[in-house]
Formats: sequence, structure tokens, C-alpha cells
Amino acid sequence: MSEGTRTWLADVPRAVWSYMRSAPGTYIWLAILLVTTIVVRQLSPEATQLVLGNRSTNLHHLREDPIRVLVSSIFWIAGSTWLSYLVLYSIFHAQAERWLGTLRWLVVLAIAHVGATYISEGVLYWAIRHGHAPQRAVFTLDVGVSYALAGVIAVLAFRIAPPWRYLYVLGVVAFYTYPMLSQLDFTDVGHFTAMLIGFACYPLSRGRPGHWDPVAYFRTRSLPWRR
Repeated sequence: MSEGTRTWLADVPRAVWSYMRSAPGTYIWLAILLVTTIVVRQLSPEATQLVLGNRSTNLHHLREDPIRVLVSSIFWIAGSTWLSYLVLYSIFHAQAERWLGTLRWLVVLAIAHVGATYISEGVLYWAIRHGHAPQRAVFTLDVGVSYALAGVIAVLAFRIAPPWRYLYVLGVVAFYTYPMLSQLDFTDVGHFTAMLIGFACYPLSRGRPGHWDPVAYFRTRSLPWRR
């Protein structure tokens, strides 16, 4: 192993810690998600359903106790692994927080989470009223962090320099539009809505420095074994 490679490997832990410190909100959130994920894994399926159901942003809870469930639902993961969110948060949430600043990042994710929740549940309410969904759907399980993530993924488009920004936007739109068109579900409507809200948060990105050009970035990178 060359001296350059050894130096690079020794710098990795320091670089990781520095990256985490630059996005404190993201990694505090991830730490809470890790704890709640561990808790859920210790529970029986029935107890898990009860715990998540009490924190679900379904129509019943939005009518009875909206603030509690809107806040508590973003600290639980249903049907996904924590490691997958570690990767996604590090790529998207951390970058958005570093670029926008913690306060603006929080505003984007809060608007996306709340707005997408109410619009998607509104679609479900309409479906129930018109006989397209059963009455018991008012208790449908709806927890998780994906609406906030979709909004942040969308707002990051304004971090990318043209013309790559337009390719990124096309990819994001395709990713969130196809599921909604292929088999309409209220959560697909929520993700699509959160994406639109993220794009609409452009004013929060104005004046933020450091547009990222992926081609220029990778041209300036050199791998340790090529030095």
C-alpha cells in the first residue's frame, strides 16, 4: 500500500465526522430513527401495528390530534431498513442542509411533509366519500419520512448547475410520476405532491452560494492510487 493510499484511508474517519457535523439536523434525525427502528424490531407484529398506528397521519388522527401525529410520524420507518435511509439522508438531506442551512432545510421538509400529507389524505377522503375506498381506510397506516425526502430531493435541483439541473429534474419527475400513473395510490399522490412542493421552494434557495457542476467536480477529483 502506497503512502498516499495510507494517508487517504487515515483521513476517511475525519472526513466522515466533518461531513456529519456540517449537517447536524440530518444526523440527529437519523440517530432518532435508528433508536425507533431498534424499538420496532423488538416488538411483536401486533405491538408494532399498535405503535405505528398510534403515530399514523391517517384521516382519523388528522381530525383528532393532527399536530401530534404530524410530528411523531417522521421519527418512525415502516417497511424499510435504516441503512437505506442512512444512504439517502447522506446523499440528499445532508447536502440540502449544508447548502440551504439548517433552518431553511427544516422549512422545506416541514412544508413537504405537512402539505403532501394533507393532500394525499384529502384524495383518500374523496375516494372514501365516492365509494372508491372502504370506510375503514380512515385508519390506514401512514408513517414515515418519504414525503419530506421527496421535497428535499426536488429542491436540490436548484443546487445543480445547468444543463445538468434539467436532467436531474427530468429524472426526479419521472421517478415520482410513473408510480402515480401506473397504479394510483394515495401515497403516490403524496410523493408527487411533495416533489412539486420541493420545486416550489425555489425562493428559499435564492442567494445560496455554490452551484454544483458534476462534470467539473469529478474532473478535479483524483483517486489516491493514481497520485
